[in-house]
Amino acid sequence: MPKEITINGKSILPGQNVQTRLLVSRLPSGTVIDIPVYVYRAREEGPVLLLMAGMHGDEVNGIEIIRRMIRRKMLYPTRGTIIAIPILNIYGFLNFSREVPDGKDVNRSFPGNKSGSLASRVADRFTREILPYIDYGIDFHTGGASISNYPQIRCLTEYPENERLARAFGAPFILNAALRAKSLRKEAFQRGKYIIVYESGESLRLDEGGINLAVKGTMRVLQELQMQPPSSIKEIAVPSVVCGKSSWIRAKVSGIFRARVKIGQYVKAGEIYGSLADPFGDMAIRLKSPYSGYIIGVNNMTVVNQGDALLHVGIPENSKN
Repeated sequence: MPKEITINGKSILPGQNVQTRLLVSRLPSGTVIDIPVYVYRAREEGPVLLLMAGMHGDEVNGIEIIRRMIRRKMLYPTRGTIIAIPILNIYGFLNFSREVPDGKDVNRSFPGNKSGSLASRVADRFTREILPYIDYGIDFHTGGASISNYPQIRCLTEYPENERLARAFGAPFILNAALRAKSLRKEAFQRGKYIIVYESGESLRLDEGGINLAVKGTMRVLQELQMQPPSSIKEIAVPSVVCGKSSWIRAKVSGIFRARVKIGQYVKAGEIYGSLADPFGDMAIRLKSPYSGYIIGVNNMTVVNQGDALLHVGIPENSKN
């Protein structure tokens, strides 16, 4: 843990708790757009943990997770430092959108460029001001558009530090997920920092079960890193199912989709998981799963086009698929 952390030109010493705001830009109206950052520092040295949400502004679940922990005063470490950012993409939050106004995805813009696009400028400010200090991180997300995700941690499981945090968190599933180009997770990994991603629920909707699980999971991670005492949470995590890979099942034809399975359940290869029908009563087909695995994501949209994602299946390690 560094002796001094400087964010937004403000020096934050051990034992201090500070809220600051990173100026990003202004709206055409002249309204200032800045990013609130909460820093909680213990007097005793220890790791620096990032808790961040709102990378995609419409993913409100993660925003509520961090808001709830701040409100309940749960983020005061006894050792080390916690940096909490409830909303990184203020633009998307204001516009109920995944992207910033220029249509770009902040999580495909790292490390960013201070002279680049708006998404690149947001990523650049974070990369320069926050990323150098952290050792670990939890990045909170939900499914995009009409996709609902079952609570899961995504990380590269082959690296012990990732698996350590993921198992401590205690989500029902751990998904071995490759690093994506220009993502925060890849940029952090290249700098020797470990960030796990928590996915739960659907954009623009609150998932109370996923929120409660995430709050408890975050507390367990803090205990694992010895940043808070074990007495801060009594519930022990249920062992996670590790999925070595995953695959989307896509619609082979367009039509009205009806699922016959529930998110989180196990399906066998060849099992009927739903049906597709045209709206006029001329055609209806049963859909059989090509894989055996757990349903970790489902499309809640009823009307689908050919090629649309229907189900996301997590395939457990050592599976014969």
